[in-house]
Amino acid sequence: MQANGTGGQEPEPQLSCRNGESSSSAAGAVHSNGLLSSANNGLPSTESPASDTSMKKKKRLSQSDEDVIRLIGQHLHGLGLNQTVDLLMQESGCRLEHPAATKFRNHVMEGEWEKAESDLNELKALMHSPSAVVRMKFLLLQQKYLEYLEDGKVLEALQVLRAELTPLKYNTERIHVLSGYLMCSHPDDLRAKAEWEGKGTASRSKLLDKLQTYLPPSVMLPPRRLQTLLRQAVELQRDRCLYHNTKLDSGLDNVSLLIDHVCSRKQFPCYTQQILTEHCNEVWFCKFSNDGTKLASGSKDTTVIIWQVDPDTHQLKQLKTLEGHAYGVSYLAWSPDDTYLIACGPDDCSELWLWNVQTGELRTKMSQSHEDSLTSVAWNPDGKRFVTGGQRGQFYQCDLDGNLLDSWEGVRVQCLWCLSDGRTVLASDTHQRIRGYNFEDLTDRNIVQEDHPIMSFTVSKNGRLALLNVATQGVHLWDLQDRVLVRKYQGVTQGFYTIHSCFGGYNEDFIASGSEDHKVYIWHKRSELPIAELTGHTRTVNCVSWNPVLPGLMASASDDGTVRVWGPAPFLDSQETEGLTECYSMDS
Repeated sequence: MQANGTGGQEPEPQLSCRNGESSSSAAGAVHSNGLLSSANNGLPSTESPASDTSMKKKKRLSQSDEDVIRLIGQHLHGLGLNQTVDLLMQESGCRLEHPAATKFRNHVMEGEWEKAESDLNELKALMHSPSAVVRMKFLLLQQKYLEYLEDGKVLEALQVLRAELTPLKYNTERIHVLSGYLMCSHPDDLRAKAEWEGKGTASRSKLLDKLQTYLPPSVMLPPRRLQTLLRQAVELQRDRCLYHNTKLDSGLDNVSLLIDHVCSRKQFPCYTQQILTEHCNEVWFCKFSNDGTKLASGSKDTTVIIWQVDPDTHQLKQLKTLEGHAYGVSYLAWSPDDTYLIACGPDDCSELWLWNVQTGELRTKMSQSHEDSLTSVAWNPDGKRFVTGGQRGQFYQCDLDGNLLDSWEGVRVQCLWCLSDGRTVLASDTHQRIRGYNFEDLTDRNIVQEDHPIMSFTVSKNGRLALLNVATQGVHLWDLQDRVLVRKYQGVTQGFYTIHSCFGGYNEDFIASGSEDHKVYIWHKRSELPIAELTGHTRTVNCVSWNPVLPGLMASASDDGTVRVWGPAPFLDSQETEGLTECYSMDS
């Protein structure tokens, strides 16, 4: 094939529906359907090189080969390389689209609406659903009506509405909307109200894309079909990449189509970046703030330490120490705007501390009764209320000053979560279940039932999935909407200690959990086997928190008295990175 085939000539405005009738005689005769005929029945001839070329063309292409050629032709046509397309179709003996479809396309793009309507009668015989002709005709007449209105031809537009659109008896609700556009005083007003680009190539191209959906691909290819297939291929490779942890770019501009998508484990937060040793006893909990700029860690040493995350180096440095939690700190919850932090203690703690993180001042120290056990807490999305409770049967809703707003009697709470609706509170209890409680109408319902105690749970950002740490069983993923167990993750050692797992990664595609075997385990959400086991801690890892803004940053808290900060591998030179292209698919 010649390079582009265009030379210095202007590209032809439309594709030839006969695929290059005017090209060289070596192509042989061309039928109107774009297929080549042969005078010598495909037998080789020794008379001239042109005969050899002709013979090669007679080789029958498979259906997939024809499809690929059509896809390439469509893509080249979109680039304006029309003579190249004609040559490709001529040489291959294929047809880009049915001649009737080409004629229809031309008439639509030129705004010749009567001719386009006439073309529909010819296309009707080629369609799987002839009834779709009414819908196609409606779309054509709608464009015709809007173009008349934009041109100020109100009487002609009214005629289209009354004499052509209304008799179709299709989508009368839309016809009422269209009639309202007659009142538009200016073309800009019309385009704004109709959410329409206006008369011209843009709106007609969009119209063609809609019309094509009613035609079989053998007649007219779906718009930009090759780009769609390539984008799907790239997305599938990313989905199967175990370590993909960056923003999904739906376009193809930043992707090489010449190699498969690869993410290395070295790019994943599997490597110790920092060991924070400021606590002087077991660290029971850690949690990044919602904006990802801070980390809070709570310890048996009675303190909470607030750490600042450097936005450039991702290093953490100590910002504040909040003291005085006599029983130790086993649970922490940031307010939605990160202004406040609530700290809870272990089972025998009846107090709850609400700190102003910015000032370091204690706003509220709440205790309803010395008999209480306030071990878990969750913020209402409005940031003005929170719920708290424990295993001795307390379940309270309070304001920021610790005033009791509501209470639920007899619920032995293990862990809490407020859903985004602002009404429903999820609570795991001592009956191995998670129930939903509505404090407004005082109703409750069962959502999750396990066979073993639920030690802790967390909920995904969209509120659909719940991640449970189940005693002696490990980490379970539940669908809260369908109320079904989705997956059991393998590898982690979970007894009767409270271990907190988390969702993480750019799109919450990953799950991380601590373990009693001193490791941090990471899974891809769709894979039961761990994709990484992180070592370094020397005692039980109680909690893991993944930074919600920086997907390459994670922290873990352990009974060894340290908080470990995990990130990608240190900088590697080009020679080292050449050997780091392994990427295991979900299927392997």
